[in-house]
Amino acid sequence: MPSSSVSIVSKCTICPQKKSESNAKKPLLKLSVSDLPMLSCHYIQKGVLLTYPPYSLDDFVSFLKHSLSSALTHFPALAGRLITDSNGYVHIECNDAGVDFILARAKHLSIKPILSPLHDVPGCFREFFALDRTLSYSGHFRPLVAVQVTELSDGVFIGCTVNHAVTDGTSFWHFFNTFAEICKGETKKITKLPDFGRDTVFNSPAVLEFPPGGPKVTFSGNEPLRERIFHFTRESILKLKLRANSSSNGNNDYNNQLQKVTRSNGHDESAEILGKQCNDVAWRAVKNRAAEISSFQSLCAQLWRSVTRARNFDTNKTTTFRMAVNCRHRLEPKLDPYYFGNAIQSIPTVATVGDVVNRDLRWCGDLLHKNVVAHDNETVRRGVKDWEREPRLFPLGNFDGAMITMGSSPRFPMYDNDFGWGKPLAIRSGGANKFDGKISAFPGREGNGSVDLEVVLSPETMAGLESDTEFMQYVSEPV
Repeated sequence: MPSSSVSIVSKCTICPQKKSESNAKKPLLKLSVSDLPMLSCHYIQKGVLLTYPPYSLDDFVSFLKHSLSSALTHFPALAGRLITDSNGYVHIECNDAGVDFILARAKHLSIKPILSPLHDVPGCFREFFALDRTLSYSGHFRPLVAVQVTELSDGVFIGCTVNHAVTDGTSFWHFFNTFAEICKGETKKITKLPDFGRDTVFNSPAVLEFPPGGPKVTFSGNEPLRERIFHFTRESILKLKLRANSSSNGNNDYNNQLQKVTRSNGHDESAEILGKQCNDVAWRAVKNRAAEISSFQSLCAQLWRSVTRARNFDTNKTTTFRMAVNCRHRLEPKLDPYYFGNAIQSIPTVATVGDVVNRDLRWCGDLLHKNVVAHDNETVRRGVKDWEREPRLFPLGNFDGAMITMGSSPRFPMYDNDFGWGKPLAIRSGGANKFDGKISAFPGREGNGSVDLEVVLSPETMAGLESDTEFMQYVSEPV
């Protein structure tokens, strides 16, 4: 792999094209009980790798700047800054201060080597983002967004860095999709406008107090880490789902169905047959549809088992699998799907190492599934009340060495970003919020239920995972 050094060519500030109506009427947006805990987290860093544009880079950069300015008109909060008032409440001040736009160059790098599925994610991707490892609290004096365009020898990478106290993954991709849509020239199709309403259950009179100088990151960030992308086809995930929904007493049924799939001709036919068989077995294995372990829960259960096994802890030690869930549709009444801000809560599932490693996949999957299903309207509201009794920052990290934290979502529209000449070749992230056990889930590029897992582990644990045949049998090279 060649040197990953990236040179900065230019930097400027992009402001909204015009002052929006929401800006004029609501200059302040109060941070909620779901926003405030993220002030000790790094900015979100996600971006898209594209082939080289079919016109000059200068024209492309001009299009991007114009489109970003137009997008900020619809998302005025992102062009603002954070302020803390005399009562200790933190707000987004929609003051049109603007966002950073950086043009960088790394023409010694090309697409194929940096996307090789046989190697770890190269460090160059960390240099494709601005505001690296910046805490969200810094939004009081730094831009809430920075967009960096890095020119490669045969492509471009558009990296977007956004304050995590201002957006969650849902809001992040809503903004990024809108940005791409405008660049492609589809301004008439922008009908999914953000909802900046603050009259929700997350709006609270509670005050979060900060130490002098602001909060600190809750994990070291200095330990040696390896990072890999593991790709799972729809067929592989359906096999996992079938296995997870087959009880230990139903292994013969599982094996019979799997053999039928193996004998079928062609990948597409296999996936179709497996999908039908999976649903049939799941319906017989559970009393009702709500009790079925989902495809993603099945994948998470397998990851939990394999990573825990690779860590080689004592069987009596406790291990935790933490998942972030979108609360917009869980509340009654539901939040607008395009509610702008953080509307997430974290679900920890706890078990002993012995149970996770020695029981079957169904046991782990069922444990995760029950926790997710139980996180309903009442649970969300209890979480808010609990935080109000004890306002606190989100404790991101792996504090006992046995934790896994799952972020992002394969449901996010990450590949719905056509800047004018086709969808991205890949989605990648920067160095933000990464520690041993941090996992991010992306949709696979081919869609159709495929998933990419961005896995960050200690070198020893990653080596153990790579040699775990139970896990690796489901891993495929990306299409």
